[in-house]
Amino acid sequence: MRREGEAMSILGAFIVPHPPLIIPDIGGGEERKIQKTVDSYHQIAKQIADLNPDTIVITTPHTILYSDYFHISPGQGAEGNFERFGAKQVSFSTEYDEIFVEELEALAERRQIEAGTLGEKDPSLDHGTMVPLYFINKYLKDYKLVRIGLSGLSVLDHYRLGRCIKETAHKLNRKIVFVASGDLSHKLKEEGPYGFAKEGVEFDEEICQAMKKGDFLKFLTFSSDFCEAAAECGHRSFIIMAGALSGLKVEANFLSYEGTFGVGYAICAYKIIGEDDERHFDIIFEKEQIRTAKEKQKNEDLYVKLARLSLETYVRTGKFPEIPDNLPEEMIKNRAGVFVSLKRHGELRGCIGTIQPVTNSLAQEIIRNAVSAGLEDPRFPPVSEDELIDLVYSVDVLSEPEPVSSIDELDVKRYGIIVSSGRKKGLLLPNLDNVNTVEEQISIAKRKAGIYKNEDIKIERFEVVRHY
Repeated sequence: MRREGEAMSILGAFIVPHPPLIIPDIGGGEERKIQKTVDSYHQIAKQIADLNPDTIVITTPHTILYSDYFHISPGQGAEGNFERFGAKQVSFSTEYDEIFVEELEALAERRQIEAGTLGEKDPSLDHGTMVPLYFINKYLKDYKLVRIGLSGLSVLDHYRLGRCIKETAHKLNRKIVFVASGDLSHKLKEEGPYGFAKEGVEFDEEICQAMKKGDFLKFLTFSSDFCEAAAECGHRSFIIMAGALSGLKVEANFLSYEGTFGVGYAICAYKIIGEDDERHFDIIFEKEQIRTAKEKQKNEDLYVKLARLSLETYVRTGKFPEIPDNLPEEMIKNRAGVFVSLKRHGELRGCIGTIQPVTNSLAQEIIRNAVSAGLEDPRFPPVSEDELIDLVYSVDVLSEPEPVSSIDELDVKRYGIIVSSGRKKGLLLPNLDNVNTVEEQISIAKRKAGIYKNEDIKIERFEVVRHY
């Protein structure tokens, strides 16, 4: 089965969608409405069979997902079926490549990437895995599987996990095919599962162009806000694939794209045609992000400089800094609520603030909240010292909130909002990327507060002065 003398451990890579209705037993004829996708799936399944890999590595958004950990499915194998989609008779049984999984887990640990086989809650195969296998199994029988979930970790962590997959395959002399399972936007049509958003159409157009060009650097530059607004599911699956192809020259064959049901389905095949040291996109991306951060640091105003000084001092010494002597009088005498936001490599890294002032001055408010944003935001681990150089800060100074009696008094660009119901309270700053309507603004603020649709709410608005 294993072919000696081949230069590449990765034989090929494929981006595929996973709509269950593409299975005739589930679609009941509806699958014919996306016949291009069906035909393309058969085409790439035949290609995979011709490559005859030892192991198929598949990344899927629908196995267990952790915010801070990549889950790699453990054990000898797994089974699954489409019972939840009304087709229990369509079932699968697959054998895992345990040696590959063991080596990959060990390498990820050495590379300080949080990944492994712990924490499995449901060993059954998910539909993000079974849909591709439905087609592959028609043409290929003798292979093992490695199934990997996504995570809430950074895009660079996803890319670097892909590099670990490539390195593991090389070390074991394992001939692998990579299958990146994932749909595109779910917001292409009003009648679709999540309605319509212009970001959905924009996302699909941009990522399909990147697929066609093999431009994996573009994959890394999509902001998390943009991806969320588009309601996509496969983006980070594709990034792990890009990492597995790091340093390799590829030839892209974009087979099809359809959005018939309001969800984007794209299929693209990548043929390995050589090595290329200019295609380590994690290195390129990180250098560009550091350059951008340094440029922004040169132009920071005193509010942002104080936020940076505060977090850097506390991370390095465990102490708050003294208030500098060169601050303007407004920062020493005025009081206001303040939010401090941190971004790293274009992604949010922390945001903490106060609606009303809790200290004696703006300067003290900034110092307190900058440290909290870096170390106490429950969505992220504390900022480490080696991350400090990459951080981009913004400081929002809030006006006094005022009640509104109608949403006509709101403006997503000008006003932030506070939505409250009893003790539950959610705040959203103004002029955020991909928040385009007042209705979206209110919905997000309610979700942050845990306020349900049927609960009465009170809305307040405020303005901010944003410092960069």
